[in-house]
Amino acid sequence: MKKSELIFSALLVPVDFLMLILAGIAAYFLRVSPLVAKWRPVLFSINLPFERYLFLTLAVAIFGVLIFAVSGLYHISTQKRLFKEFFQIIVATSATILVVILYVFFSRELFESRFIVLAAWVLAIIFVSFGRFFIKKLQRFLVGKYNVGVRNIVVIGEDKLSRKVIKEIKRNPDLGYRIIKRFFELKTDKIKEFLLNSNPQIDEVVLASPHYERNNILEFLDFCEEQRIGFKFVPNLFQTHAINVEMNTFDGVPLIEIKRTPLDGWGKIIKRWVDILGSLVGLIILSPLFLIIAIIIKIDSEGPIFVKLKRISQKQEFGLYKFRSMIAHDLNGSAESLKSSLIALNERKDSPLFKMKNDPRITRVGKFLRKTRIDELPQLINVLKGNMSLIGPRPHQPDEIEKYEKHHKKVLLIKPGMTGMAQISGSSDLPFEEEVKLDTYYIENWTLLKDIYILLKTIIIFFTDKSAC
Repeated sequence: MKKSELIFSALLVPVDFLMLILAGIAAYFLRVSPLVAKWRPVLFSINLPFERYLFLTLAVAIFGVLIFAVSGLYHISTQKRLFKEFFQIIVATSATILVVILYVFFSRELFESRFIVLAAWVLAIIFVSFGRFFIKKLQRFLVGKYNVGVRNIVVIGEDKLSRKVIKEIKRNPDLGYRIIKRFFELKTDKIKEFLLNSNPQIDEVVLASPHYERNNILEFLDFCEEQRIGFKFVPNLFQTHAINVEMNTFDGVPLIEIKRTPLDGWGKIIKRWVDILGSLVGLIILSPLFLIIAIIIKIDSEGPIFVKLKRISQKQEFGLYKFRSMIAHDLNGSAESLKSSLIALNERKDSPLFKMKNDPRITRVGKFLRKTRIDELPQLINVLKGNMSLIGPRPHQPDEIEKYEKHHKKVLLIKPGMTGMAQISGSSDLPFEEEVKLDTYYIENWTLLKDIYILLKTIIIFFTDKSAC
């Protein structure tokens, strides 16, 4: 998913909020205007001055945006139909006004002007529709004129359906798709090579013919997921590969998009805001503890307080912060060489991971820090910077990833986390394959409630379980 698509979808929230406020203000001034006042005298201005009315309008606008969200009006899609969206606006606005009417009915504090309520309802539909129409036109103008947010795609297929899809894409450049190359057959090796070496980078593959072998499609889908390339296909009768799918149409041709994770789209935005807020609060609250740990580390052994370890986040290398728990000499030059001599003592024979409880490189204080997982608290800095998330799969070492099999690489789809499904299930004792299954389940079934549950359980485990991680 392009960042520009997220930006334009997120932009709808303040635009809707502003339009709802303007609709409320317009309804008020329309009611007190001489034209309407002559027809119906104003009887409510003393009990409801404009300042108080404006405050109520702000509250209703906030509630209205929440109803819009529940109604699916912020769902990210380049294929929204205007009539369907307009109908959603009518339903969501009507639901908002209905709540206002019920509040007026049960609370006798408000004015009794039915005209304002009715006018606000009609004007809200008009204003919100206009605001969204403007944003849509702006987005399509930027796409068509300056290629902002254009998705580079590869189309596969040679039958009538595929020609129809290609025709629709070329006929509507403002949809935001640019065909870089077309393949007539699903020759996976040839297409994979092109996708890996293409310049510009390919964002999405459209399998425009449903008549290829199922196994070939599923194998190619796995490759696209591994490379973080979007995948859409014209459906056949076979069962889809993933639960998370979205249906679009191109000139009447159904086109299914595989959603790799609910963290594509609004889930990604929500999770990022939670990460920013959570990491800021955590760093502020834990700052006295950080100072104490820093002093203890300095007293115990020579070397830096923090270490910066190489890890991978969504195929990008970053520096992961930890409190130093190893002797400085090893960290400065010989940690990896010593690690290679300890491979035979690795306690995780079932996986590419290295695990050794009595690692001779660990300092006295380091043993305590690792046992309590306090050494991982500086990762809050990584969360704030955006390298990591509060919740997610375990951070991956570059040398480990080289040993991963194809299905293991699914865990690279999202940012690594400070804690996750595997950690709260006993990550130190879990077989590697079980750990991957738990992380994959989390990626495919993410919800905000699941994140809250994992975070709370992690806190409980921190205070009740002191076993080594």
